[in-house]
Amino acid sequence: MAVAPRKNKTVRRILATGAGLATVGALVATMPSAGASGDEFAAGYGNGKGWGRMVDVQLLSFNDLHGNLEPPTGSAGRLTHLKEDGTTETVNGVGGVEYLATHLRQARQGHRYSVTAAAGDMIGASPLVSGLFHDEPTIEALNKLKLDVSSVGNHEFDEGARELARIQNGGCHPVEGCFEEGRTFEGADFPYLAANVTDEKSGKPLLDPYFVWEKDGVKIGFIGVTLEGTANIVSAEGVKGLKFGDEVETINKYTKVLERKGVKSIVALLHEGGAPASGAYNYDCDSPGPGDGISGPIVDIAKNVSPQVDALVTGHTHQAYACTIADPAGKPRTVTSAASFGRLYTDTTLTYDRRTKDIVRTAVASANHVVTRTVDPADDMSTLIKRWKALSAPIAGRPVGHISADIDNSDKVYEKPLGNLIADAQLEGMAPADKGGAQLALMNPGGIRMPLVHKPSGAEGEGVVTYEEAYNVQPFANMMTAVDLTGAQLITTLQQQVSGANLGAPKILQVSKGFTYTLDMTKTGADRIVVDSVRLNGEAIDPAKTYRVAMNEFLAGGGDGFPVLKEHKNKLVGASDLDVFTAYLGAHSSAAAPLPVPATDRISVVHPPKP
Repeated sequence: MAVAPRKNKTVRRILATGAGLATVGALVATMPSAGASGDEFAAGYGNGKGWGRMVDVQLLSFNDLHGNLEPPTGSAGRLTHLKEDGTTETVNGVGGVEYLATHLRQARQGHRYSVTAAAGDMIGASPLVSGLFHDEPTIEALNKLKLDVSSVGNHEFDEGARELARIQNGGCHPVEGCFEEGRTFEGADFPYLAANVTDEKSGKPLLDPYFVWEKDGVKIGFIGVTLEGTANIVSAEGVKGLKFGDEVETINKYTKVLERKGVKSIVALLHEGGAPASGAYNYDCDSPGPGDGISGPIVDIAKNVSPQVDALVTGHTHQAYACTIADPAGKPRTVTSAASFGRLYTDTTLTYDRRTKDIVRTAVASANHVVTRTVDPADDMSTLIKRWKALSAPIAGRPVGHISADIDNSDKVYEKPLGNLIADAQLEGMAPADKGGAQLALMNPGGIRMPLVHKPSGAEGEGVVTYEEAYNVQPFANMMTAVDLTGAQLITTLQQQVSGANLGAPKILQVSKGFTYTLDMTKTGADRIVVDSVRLNGEAIDPAKTYRVAMNEFLAGGGDGFPVLKEHKNKLVGASDLDVFTAYLGAHSSAAAPLPVPATDRISVVHPPKP
């Protein structure tokens, strides 16, 4: 029941003076009751119980899950923790949807108003237990998690717009059909939002642009967008006929639409992000001042999104932060991201004013929380994973190679051991004259999703690489190509790693054995490539000469900010990247002679001096 108007007026006056909730409760207890005790009213005012003008709404959020149902392994299952003395420590054993579910369910306890949202890349680039089934298992898991809403990310378009529509609406796969007898995929219970993804001809959004969450008259609008550059980092065929609009313009457009509908509290779900100065998940990116510790695309976006938007939940960069970046009116506004793979979730308190129907911005509080594996796994998620693993088992457990130690894909270095291994495999697979005659290979670093781990994931034994583990490294099913590029185009390719679209965040290609050069990070832009150092098997690259280069179709289409690669000639399409990878592992390793960790001696890096 509502509190009498006279009480509301008195309470508002006392709160305006800064009096605490205990004072309010004591005062209300002395007044004629309208159905709620003073203690109930005081608690409800501050804790979202539904009494009074102010309501605390819990916003739980995460991003970039990428179908990681099982606990991620190796570096993908770790976080960095910043200790009070300024040193860091590694937190091992984090993530996994069984544990994410438990943490979210525990976090919701005691909150009358709780909404769960995501900022894209829930699916795509997924491990085999989900990816083999076109991510139907992940959508089932998200439905069980009670996800309320998500924006699309670039990886939602990995299999094209039609497949994304099936993911949203349900139905069996158009080629492979239903994966379980008697079961039809029902689609996502939550809306995928794609406000800035429109049909080039009609201009209409591909999916819903916004969603309004409502409970007991409390309304919060969500606008979902992916990064404007999505078309540059997914297969061109999958997004043919689609236009990806400016993030700020789109959010501001639909903010006005929501306002006209009477929705004053608005959260933007944005699949674009930033890079905090520290990789520690608990780093204070508001030090020394608000937003001082974060850089990247999200900063300019946040500074230009309408002040009516109360918080931004972001993703894409796989970083962790809970920052404050001023809006165009100079008011502080929360901007968050929860790393990736379900290793963190963000808990944000939005204090909703029933009278103004808006969020009290100064009362917004947000923090990231670790998804530890010390809690009990959620039974329903464990059952779901077991069901899908049983279906994948005949394929997943087949041994394809042996390794002597972990082969990592750490994002902390430009040249990665696993990147070198993959590039060597691609060169070998495409080098025979009838397979393309490749002389070198280039691999995009973002296509390497998981490390190869020496520790067994099941019953296969230490050092054994299973098909599932190889699949998890390269889950995109990209076809390999061999193409003609001139030496000049090769040098331009290297320069585009650190210029143009990749100026702010370099994308250093992994290269095959025999291809070497120097990367000078004391310089800027294209000058970071020391042109005279570029060599193939010890010989300087001749700008006028033609070279046969192996790469996946994504790169051959100019993906990841390499437009010069679209200028290739004489393309020959070969086997899939996964097939050449598993073939290489089988040919170069055995139980008696496991594959050693590849050396990282192909890219010489000149680092700037430390301050």
